[in-house]
Amino acid sequence: MVSVGIVGAGAMGAGIAQVAAAAGHRVLLFDTRAGAAEAAVKSVRAMFAKLAAKGKMTAEAAADAGARLSAAGTLAELAPAGLVIEAVVEDLDVKRRLFAELESLVGADCLLATNTSSLSIPAIAAALRAPQRLVGMHFFNPAPLMELVEIVGGVASDPASLAQVEALARAWGKAPVRARSTPGFIVNRVARPFYAEGLRLLAEQAASAATIDAVLRECGGFRMGPLELTGLIGQDVNFAVTSSVFRAFFGDPRFAPSLVQQELVEAGWLGRKSGRGFYPYGEGVTPEPPATEPPASAPELITLGGDGPLVESLAQRLSTVCGRVVRVAADQEWVEAGPVVIAASDGRTAAVRAEQSGPRELVLVDLALDYARATRLAATRSPRCSEAAYRLAVGTLQAAGFAVSPLRDLPGLAVLRTVAMLANEAADAVHYGVASAADVDTAMRKGVNYPLGPLAWADRLGIGSVRAALGHLGAFYGEDRYRISPLIHQLHAAGGRFHA
Repeated sequence: MVSVGIVGAGAMGAGIAQVAAAAGHRVLLFDTRAGAAEAAVKSVRAMFAKLAAKGKMTAEAAADAGARLSAAGTLAELAPAGLVIEAVVEDLDVKRRLFAELESLVGADCLLATNTSSLSIPAIAAALRAPQRLVGMHFFNPAPLMELVEIVGGVASDPASLAQVEALARAWGKAPVRARSTPGFIVNRVARPFYAEGLRLLAEQAASAATIDAVLRECGGFRMGPLELTGLIGQDVNFAVTSSVFRAFFGDPRFAPSLVQQELVEAGWLGRKSGRGFYPYGEGVTPEPPATEPPASAPELITLGGDGPLVESLAQRLSTVCGRVVRVAADQEWVEAGPVVIAASDGRTAAVRAEQSGPRELVLVDLALDYARATRLAATRSPRCSEAAYRLAVGTLQAAGFAVSPLRDLPGLAVLRTVAMLANEAADAVHYGVASAADVDTAMRKGVNYPLGPLAWADRLGIGSVRAALGHLGAFYGEDRYRISPLIHQLHAAGGRFHA
């Protein structure tokens, strides 16, 4: 079994060392900071002991894994390694100098891997005499717990080397995905709309940060909302990644940073680490509640048209709590609650939809990951919808067990526009050969814990529905930011899907 050298004894380097040692490799850990490698070795050994105490490893396995791990006093001590992974600062010049020195020390058959999350693999490899030996092996933090590893190749990367590190990552119990070296690789590229649309909704005063986050969690099924997640990551870190991707794509408006987030960074409101971001943090701080409509009454008769997911969910939820629920056949799903019609958003605003297809008294609700299990829905109404009619719609949704959060009448509300834009960016990544559809969805589920891969979600909604939602966003804003991926146009024309 090859020995593994790791350069960089920070949280990521130590985590990778733990993974490799647990998998049976002899691991040498080096860091230029005095004592850093020794401290990391001690910390990882303590972690093995802790895992043994919890019954997740045997005491013997923990002791053996710890014994396989040691600190290197000089970079030259990594010379016998069969694989060297760097996990140092994200600085191109630093990485280039490091790999140039490593190339002069290790054997010709040693694999060289960078854990960079954003830098170009070809740019790093350009410093080598044999650039084909360098590959990307991007782990996610914390490396021992996160399954995903992006295996990244540049124009010069040797396919055999990529296959070797992919097989190695899989042997370590990871879920490797292949990516071509383009800005952001898979995860940091495809995830940008999750933050961007949340930030835009906040900038456009659609709702409070707490409300936007609650809707994405409780309706969309995401583990965290976009604004609370940026606070966990660090507003400065998230803003820097977005800015880096924006520059790398030559100012493509799809990746434009947010002025709202920039203001927080300039103010030093960086999120949890500074005690303030979109939310205040610290002891004694009471979390801001999401905006939730007060109790309202449902009408005596509710008519459900069609058989879409919203209607099917309401039919089940309302059957035991409402006096009369009537089902009727219809080409599209809708709910009639007295004078008001409730429908799922298709990406148009309620104002536009009421004018184009009626009725005047219209309430739109957001997309849900699963209407049968969602606990909250975002809702908006057309300008001509009376307060009384709106209250009947709210009462109907509340009778079905939903908390109702009001949003400003913007296209796609919160979840639909976010999912459509995620699917659009994922489709572009596939269209331009960055990764396969399967690897994109795996990366987003395992790398950032999305409840569903964005392309699988697009298949569930229907390519035509995603295309229509994106078209409505583009028509409303008139911005290239919402242009539709060519692959979505192609699949729609062919009646295809992202996954067979």
